[in-house]
Amino acid sequence: MRSAFHAAALLTAICFPGLVFGQPQPPEKVPAAAGLVAQLKPQHPRLLMNDKDFKTLAARVKSDATLTRWHDEVREDAEKMLTASMPRHVLPDGKRLLSTSRRVLDDTYTLALLYRLEGDRRYLDRLWKELEAVAAFPDFNPKHFLDTAEMTHALAVAYDWLYDTWSDSQRATIRRAIVEMGLKPSLEIYRKNTWWARVTHNWNQVCNGGMTMGALAVGDEEPELCGEILHSAILSVPLAIESYAPDGAWGEGPGYWGYATTYNTVMLAGLVSALGTDFGLSTMPGFADTGLFPMYMTGPTGRTFNFEDSGDRLGRTDPMFWLAERFDRPEYAWFALRYGRPSAAGMVLYRGPGKAPASAGLPLGKYFRGVEAAALRSDWTDQATYVAVQSGSNRVNHNHLDLGSFVLDAIGERWAVDLGGDDYNLPGYFGGQRYNYYRLRAEGHNTLVLNPDKEPDQDPKSETRITRFAAEKDRSFALADLTPGYAKHASRVERGIALATGGRVLVQDEVEAPKAVDLWWFMHTEATPRLEGDERRVVLRQGDRQLVAQILAPAQARFEVRSAEPLPSSPNPEGQRSNRNVRKLAIHLTDARDVRLAVLFTPGGAEAEPPPVKPLADW
Repeated sequence: MRSAFHAAALLTAICFPGLVFGQPQPPEKVPAAAGLVAQLKPQHPRLLMNDKDFKTLAARVKSDATLTRWHDEVREDAEKMLTASMPRHVLPDGKRLLSTSRRVLDDTYTLALLYRLEGDRRYLDRLWKELEAVAAFPDFNPKHFLDTAEMTHALAVAYDWLYDTWSDSQRATIRRAIVEMGLKPSLEIYRKNTWWARVTHNWNQVCNGGMTMGALAVGDEEPELCGEILHSAILSVPLAIESYAPDGAWGEGPGYWGYATTYNTVMLAGLVSALGTDFGLSTMPGFADTGLFPMYMTGPTGRTFNFEDSGDRLGRTDPMFWLAERFDRPEYAWFALRYGRPSAAGMVLYRGPGKAPASAGLPLGKYFRGVEAAALRSDWTDQATYVAVQSGSNRVNHNHLDLGSFVLDAIGERWAVDLGGDDYNLPGYFGGQRYNYYRLRAEGHNTLVLNPDKEPDQDPKSETRITRFAAEKDRSFALADLTPGYAKHASRVERGIALATGGRVLVQDEVEAPKAVDLWWFMHTEATPRLEGDERRVVLRQGDRQLVAQILAPAQARFEVRSAEPLPSSPNPEGQRSNRNVRKLAIHLTDARDVRLAVLFTPGGAEAEPPPVKPLADW
């Protein structure tokens, strides 16, 4: 029976290469390629905006204080673009044209929008010079298809928004670049259902989003090609959208949430504006709640819980405006205004100031299933205490060995930091040498390391989960079972994170091992640490603010202050980013077999009776 099924599957794959068994489908029926093109609105502009939308936006810029301010700042950016050098086909790292594609995309949105709002020919002429230069490139670097997708997105917006302004020859030049260097290179990938067309991470949304925008821009002029691409993209993107389920989280971390969700929303918004529907894609489970993920993964300092390869600044908040409007979630718009920066894309999507989380009634804690991340905060002010922890999977795209790692904000500062990713061009960074690099290993995170002379320091194939969570008044905690990550060394490893009264945070670990293990506890900080007394207490200072860390158990444990660099037994290849501005609090227990390790953090260092150390089972 098994071989017969495989034979049938192989035959189907040969005859219908776009079909994947078990692949999620759009909630609504998708017309055939020709039917999709037939739905295309004939007028330009039709991508995200139409003529009426531009006129409405021009009026709102004069009456809405936020849009007025943003308009002024976007105009300042445009003035710099007018005198910048022309984009060139240069791969600075030998692999990626991505920085050029993103620059052209930003320039396109900015210059095209300002021309539509103001009619200043300088913006139009400058944009044409850039597009002409780009159209003369030999290709858009399809070997790294993100570059191709983002450049196609840029050309599509320029072609569509300014369609009536371009001459026939200018339109032909832009259209030829979209078709020949953007859309056609995607055909083999779609037809063979390979590479980014079948993955579940950010490449899926970015590449499908870029191809969709290109196909919607020129679909009436290249109907057969664009119909096939639209049909393929709409069937491919559910693979990635499904990853938002069940609670809206994103496994690659909040930084890559911004990248993936930007293109997810651009694709859906483009489909609605040009075809009148997104075929129910926006109704897939988890997607309506995905705006909560960056909200809870961003601390009161504005820095994210940047697990995996994510940076600690969100970067992209524009999709929050679209999500706010689509799902009537005004708190999303509040967040985008609070932590985003003015941009042309933001002006297009902005509909109002939104509603603050406290006013919207959002709870102070949130647990995201699947990704297995949790965040707790004392309130929604900038001075709140905030702690977030992650378990999840060591197999996700852009993964680090960071199960159990946490970040901590209090009194306006970040005290426990995540170092983020390293240089993507390091040898084997996305291959067999990945865990040779300090920032990607458990010892480069705020978690435990057992037997560091063993490689790797967490099982890279392991998956763990948060087993208990509470976000109630005077009772907020998350408890993670990390045992699978350390199964080679221990029979039980659990970590509990609790937010106690007075904004204090308790980090408690319990480790049981059949044989004695060499145990390290690490926490990275940008603060200046000072050990006190018997070295069971350390004072962390940033400016005139301080946080006190205190060991509550076991009695023999002591703090060390170390450099943020590998242990002597660990790999230490050349070329890694410097961590010289970071120190590492460490606790080292040798011959550990049955350990309960509890560390209490007190903002401001106020003297208070520490909470009793109870077994995690009693939390």
